[in-house]
Amino acid sequence: MSLLQGQIALVTGAGGGIGRGIALRFAEEGAAVAVHCRTALEAARELAAAIEDLGGRSVVLQADLTDEDACHRLVREAAAWGGGRLTALVNNAGVQPVRPLPGMSAAEWRAVVDTNLAGVFACTQAAAEVMRECGGGSVTHIASIEAAHPAPGHAHYSASKAAVVTHARAAALEYGPHGIRVNTVSPGLVDRPDLAEAWPEGVRRWQQAVPAGRLGRPEDIGDACVFLASPLASWITGHDLVVDGGVSARPTW
Repeated sequence: MSLLQGQIALVTGAGGGIGRGIALRFAEEGAAVAVHCRTALEAARELAAAIEDLGGRSVVLQADLTDEDACHRLVREAAAWGGGRLTALVNNAGVQPVRPLPGMSAAEWRAVVDTNLAGVFACTQAAAEVMRECGGGSVTHIASIEAAHPAPGHAHYSASKAAVVTHARAAALEYGPHGIRVNTVSPGLVDRPDLAEAWPEGVRRWQQAVPAGRLGRPEDIGDACVFLASPLASWITGHDLVVDGGVSARPTW
């Protein structure tokens, strides 16, 4: 379909899982994709090679997104690789440790918020500077259904994702006049190779609850991000697109 033909995209945290699914779907739809990783360099290189095998263009870029200067450098490098252009940013990088709130330290709280929220802020700010010079673009943050439905042990994660949703709405207001749209995608439980073994009870409960009858796949999230970056979503900004197989529609009483 080539919904993203001619676009230059940066996907953060693309070394595996959801980020890989997003980057592949962007490439399949015609975008040139800058693949970001912090430490998963081998996985990122394998992904870039897979994109090139599809006939696409890709580059691997490394940065620590808890460092504001590194975020701005990352965006500059992606835009330089794209010939001075960056039309799409997907802020996917994040962490999800489990830690009960009563025993959580401020350092543990900051470690999650600095990655999941501060990195989103800095990358978006840097990308907007580039996008406004080339006629606009699209920014998509990967949030979570836990922004509205927190799970035990995830207070820091859930709070950071709720803030990400609100950041997108605020950014949509301020960057809209420059032709920049900002949205969020909130996934439910997305499968990975070791998930059923690592969390069998959680997977069982999810499968019993989800109306669509299955866990999510990385490409499900990629499809949502492709849509939001495409001309089909040209009048959509400040929106949170929930992609959870309908589990959020279940009554909680």
